[in-house]
Amino acid sequence: MPTIKSSYLGNLRTEMEHLQSMTRVLTDAPVDNNGKGEAFSPTDLVAAALGSCMVTIMGIVAERESVSLDSLSWEITKVMSANPRKIEEIIVDFSWEKPLQDEKIIQKMKNAAKTCPVALSLDPAIKQTVNFNF
Repeated sequence: MPTIKSSYLGNLRTEMEHLQSMTRVLTDAPVDNNGKGEAFSPTDLVAAALGSCMVTIMGIVAERESVSLDSLSWEITKVMSANPRKIEEIIVDFSWEKPLQDEKIIQKMKNAAKTCPVALSLDPAIKQTVNFNF
């Protein structure tokens, strides 16, 4: 059974629907690639998926260790190469205002982030730079 149903809306825009939740996501081509840039581009979604997956797996570790990830945030920088046009690097910058003091648990979460399913699924040619600012 499919997970996502998608359609082309014209003008370089797509719509995807997650069938279980009925949540919809639009994509647009970026301005620098003939689009309007009015929504995530497909490559933006790849970059966003990496950060979200990392935090999801960190959250699983945090729950198992009975700790809170409150105040954890992150920013994603996507670097594109021109020829061929593709993702060259994804930079994930984590910030945590109130980090744990337990270095053992912190290291478990860092390891979990770097081995999340999306990180392991991306082509090794895509550089993954992860900065844990805590």
